[in-house]
Amino acid sequence: MSLNIIVLAKQVPDTRNVGKDAMKADGTINRAVLPAIFNPEDLNALEQALRLKEMYPGTKVTLLTMGPARAAEIVREGLYRGADDGVVLSDRAFAGSDTLATSYALSAAVRKIGDYDLIIGGRQAIDGDTAQVGPQVAEKLGLPQVTYAEEIIKAENGEVLVRRRIESGVETVKAPMPLVVTVNGSAAECRPRNAKNLQKYKYAAVPSEVASDEAMQDLIARRPYLLIGEWSAETVEADLAQCGLAGSPTKVKGIENVVFAAKDARRVENNDEEIEKLVKELIANHTIG
Repeated sequence: MSLNIIVLAKQVPDTRNVGKDAMKADGTINRAVLPAIFNPEDLNALEQALRLKEMYPGTKVTLLTMGPARAAEIVREGLYRGADDGVVLSDRAFAGSDTLATSYALSAAVRKIGDYDLIIGGRQAIDGDTAQVGPQVAEKLGLPQVTYAEEIIKAENGEVLVRRRIESGVETVKAPMPLVVTVNGSAAECRPRNAKNLQKYKYAAVPSEVASDEAMQDLIARRPYLLIGEWSAETVEADLAQCGLAGSPTKVKGIENVVFAAKDARRVENNDEEIEKLVKELIANHTIG
């Protein structure tokens, strides 16, 4: 038995480096001034897909990401780790998308890909922390979904067994395929790059990255596996009214850089009496409890 798995991944701004220029006047993120990284929980999702690939020979893992041409770096990172191919959904029509418009575009791309058993993504992206895109994709595709996954145990006989981490503990659930699964950051970390894959795919690119480089075009013509798919709104037959800012009801009014300042410190002796006194004080002023 083999599977066709789509991994939803996002290139996100490194939120550790947010400054005063991080937001444009129209309320969208100024990605040009922020370093871009692979969304952490999407890496957890990729690892789950790669484990299934090892478990079921012949399984194909395809990365799907949305963004400018530089988002192809996400696909390359996936290829280095063991994914088979990828698609970058790139069009100015998608700029400024909120979760609703993003999930619409991704679901249109998934329909274009067509043959899939599992769609796996991270629980949420660090630039939004909404945890909405995965479930919205499932709703738009009319698929069942399992959220907060910590491990995809197996996928056999048309069903997937998933262990999920929830507020009250851990539970194991079974769901039919095709299925959307969103993965927690508490799941296994993604494996590092594979040296052979790095050498094989280091020149992989989308067409717009090599449009003015004849040498790269010739290389890709000789090695077709280096070509990363680059799809527009037209390619996936998307309704422009549901894309980008036009299809985004969410509007960001402002962003504020909050700096936490340390208050006075107090030393507590290492004995039960002092600790009990401190706990009572913290409860009385509602710091805890």
